[in-house]
Amino acid sequence: MRHVIWDMGGTLIDTYPDVNDTLTRAVGGDAETAREVAKLTQVSIAHAMTTLAKRTGVDRSALEAAYRQLKQRWHTHPAPVMTGARALIAAVRQAGYHNIVVTHRDRASATTLLRAHRLDIDAMICASDGYPRKPDPAMFILALHHCEIPAAATVAIGDRPIDISAARAAGIDNFFLCGTHANARLVTKELTTPAPNGARTYQVSELAAVLRALRTAPFAF
Repeated sequence: MRHVIWDMGGTLIDTYPDVNDTLTRAVGGDAETAREVAKLTQVSIAHAMTTLAKRTGVDRSALEAAYRQLKQRWHTHPAPVMTGARALIAAVRQAGYHNIVVTHRDRASATTLLRAHRLDIDAMICASDGYPRKPDPAMFILALHHCEIPAAATVAIGDRPIDISAARAAGIDNFFLCGTHANARLVTKELTTPAPNGARTYQVSELAAVLRALRTAPFAF
């Protein structure tokens, strides 16, 4: 088993469908717009808002208001937990390891989602607390120091290349790249691209068994 540092949106919580739908509706978009929004939010929600405002003429403040309403709605109707994530959290905790969230999401919104789903997380580091955003490794380094855990005994899980870059810069060599509707791919320091041909893939629901089998042995896939 390993300590696990989770990304939140698109990894631990399946937030993207709600966010994408909200922004698409806010600009009065169609199916083509929805596809564009899905690509833009993979960069960041702020980037999506700025790009959509420029392209559609809808004031950015209207997009921000729509997003605030969505976050308020999550208090009672939260975006769902990613399939398999809850089981992995429980397995990590049962084995005596830590679950830590490192996220760009503001702390209030992130806390709302964790509480709504009653997810038992040991620590959470948010960019809104004054830390630089990924791919800067500062939040990962703080997570390791805060919980007093070694990078060599830690796995990071995220859905974007910037998550890999930040984890690696913090000394975490083993990473599962996953995301909404996607399998997890094991990415190690020996692999040079986020999704190399032939990389072994897993369902997120399989990762508890994968990490349990590792114990203290190095990765060997």
